[in-house]
Amino acid sequence: MPQDKRKSAPKAIVSFIWMPTDQDRIWFLRHGKIRILGAIPHSSNLTLLCVLEYEQEEELAVYKPLSGERPLSDFPPGLYKREILAYELSAYLNLDLVPETIEREAQYGIGSLQRFIPNNFSQNYFTLLEDVERLEILRLLCGFDLLINNADRKASHIICGDDNNLYAIDHGLCFHTEDKLRTVIWDFVGEALPNNLINACKVLLDDKPDFLSYHLSNEELSALFNRAEVLGTQQLFPYPPDGRFFYPWPMI
Repeated sequence: MPQDKRKSAPKAIVSFIWMPTDQDRIWFLRHGKIRILGAIPHSSNLTLLCVLEYEQEEELAVYKPLSGERPLSDFPPGLYKREILAYELSAYLNLDLVPETIEREAQYGIGSLQRFIPNNFSQNYFTLLEDVERLEILRLLCGFDLLINNADRKASHIICGDDNNLYAIDHGLCFHTEDKLRTVIWDFVGEALPNNLINACKVLLDDKPDFLSYHLSNEELSALFNRAEVLGTQQLFPYPPDGRFFYPWPMI
């Protein structure tokens, strides 16, 4: 693309030379040419690994199309929107837990497109929990799951990137109106919530940003704000609920 047509756009990513900002990555997700490599195995819904190409640059991404979603009795179609909202909410609240994710049309139709995080696949929540230096970010991630009502936090949905940062992925089963929290993270029950999570709940209740309504129904919005209020008031990690199964399956 001629330079004069990109005056308002961020610089394109130059791999291994400089660290791109979030907006650079978003630009690349929006404008890179998508080339599908193949399906990622063991996924409940169609999940495709892609290469994004622009000029001489390439980045990996994960594409989850609406057309590849398996129908569920308790969640409406459009799980990909919840993937996008998890990123948008994490970014808006300055929690920075979820890789950049956008809505985009590709070979199999509309869906989510998320930056792929190169990582050590032998690592997961249970191995990361052994590192005391990771506990603070794991507590924050656990609190974020409480806020978004994550119904499927498997151990492998927490990854350690090659940049040594932790990331949370796979958020299609979130933001339900009913309590559906299913997670492997029950190691912090009774402890105080992180201050940045408490502050995030306050920001969410004070601002009630408009972008939430693009993804969620009025009932889902009310439930989200109610969870924020409860977390901000109680300020403690809750104990597992009685009367239902509260672990995901499989756990890893």
